[in-house]
Amino acid sequence: GFTAAEIAELVQEYHLQPYGQKGAWLAAQGLTYRRFRRWEKAIYDGDLDRALIPRNGGEVSTPPGKRNAMANARAAETARHEAELARLRARVTELEQTNEALGKAIGLLHALNEHEPADTATTSGPDSSSPPTTPSSPS
Repeated sequence: GFTAAEIAELVQEYHLQPYGQKGAWLAAQGLTYRRFRRWEKAIYDGDLDRALIPRNGGEVSTPPGKRNAMANARAAETARHEAELARLRARVTELEQTNEALGKAIGLLHALNEHEPADTATTSGPDSSSPPTTPSSPS
């Protein structure tokens, strides 16, 4: 079996086939014309989402205007998804660049810390540099 999304995709692909190539396309997909028409009817009648596919064949009862409107709505949804995907890809690129810049900055900070002396040199205070005094020396 096919999922509802797969059926909808197959119906859309069928309608994108050039004139005279649809029968060959159906055969390549392993589908009969009768089965395809049942799926198409379920989609256009709004029954596919509820998993209601008619058992008997027959013509598609959905008027062409409604089919075109549904195809246009699907195309608009696809365009919105592609725009959102492009926006998210741009954001990922931006975040990757920020991450790389931060990594370089952290690396520079580590390099600077390595060049500084680990311990500061201790100097003796002024008392130790003068000569020692004895208690017997006159003041």
